[in-house]
Amino acid sequence: EIISVDSALIYKGMDIGTAKPDPEILVEAPHHLIDILDPAESYSAADFRRDALSLMADITARGRIPLLVGGTMMYFKMLRDGMAAMPAADAEVRQQLLNSAHENGWAFLHQRLSEIDPEAAQRIKPSDTQRLQRALEVYELTGKPLSQWHREQEEQSLPYHLVSLAVAPEDRAVLHERIALRFRLMLENGFLEEARSLYQREDLNVSMPSIRSVGYRQAWSYLDGELSYDEMVERGIIATRQLAKRQLTWLRSWPDVHWLDTLSENLSGDALKVLGSALK
Repeated sequence: EIISVDSALIYKGMDIGTAKPDPEILVEAPHHLIDILDPAESYSAADFRRDALSLMADITARGRIPLLVGGTMMYFKMLRDGMAAMPAADAEVRQQLLNSAHENGWAFLHQRLSEIDPEAAQRIKPSDTQRLQRALEVYELTGKPLSQWHREQEEQSLPYHLVSLAVAPEDRAVLHERIALRFRLMLENGFLEEARSLYQREDLNVSMPSIRSVGYRQAWSYLDGELSYDEMVERGIIATRQLAKRQLTWLRSWPDVHWLDTLSENLSGDALKVLGSALK
């Protein structure tokens, strides 16, 4: 049974821009952790770990195998390594940080982080507003820097035998071509209309994780009048390339990963060979 490992597929009403499996595929192969939240709601890597472990226990208890599929590498890492028992999100503190960011800019908050937690500030870029906000939130709630929480984290091993498969084109140029084609096909399939329906909601804004997803963020800027249509397309493609680059960087450091070529004529067979060898 498939468990989705994707921080955008969790949201209802965000189908085209996330390349969500179509209803026919979902009937044939049900996916867990798809369409579980409204875009106004938040969902953390810790939430994913809790839900994934519960699903994995249920699936294996029924004699089946959990197949975790997706590209949100932080979710995979959190599932594999566990996490420190950090405080839950606090809506009031988050709003205070957002207000400060709107008044002074995210660079101001990053400077503040560099003063209280230089290690985290070196790792988190000013443009990574979600992680920057979380690092400051943890400090505000506990008085303890995020990097200290991470050092105190004890590895929590999974009670499963993991086999990691990474599917990617061997040629980077092919990857870039497919990314551009994918973005343009989404536009042809009605992505802007989907984004507009979200834009028209009064309870959504660009500071939310759902709207900061690749593609939606650029569409939002277009609908806001900040970008022309061509600029939106170009930036959407560039943002997707950057996401793919980050995913590949994660995967190159992933232990015991088996690489499979996207363009292989027998991709399923290649994957089954790896699984057959790993399970002997």
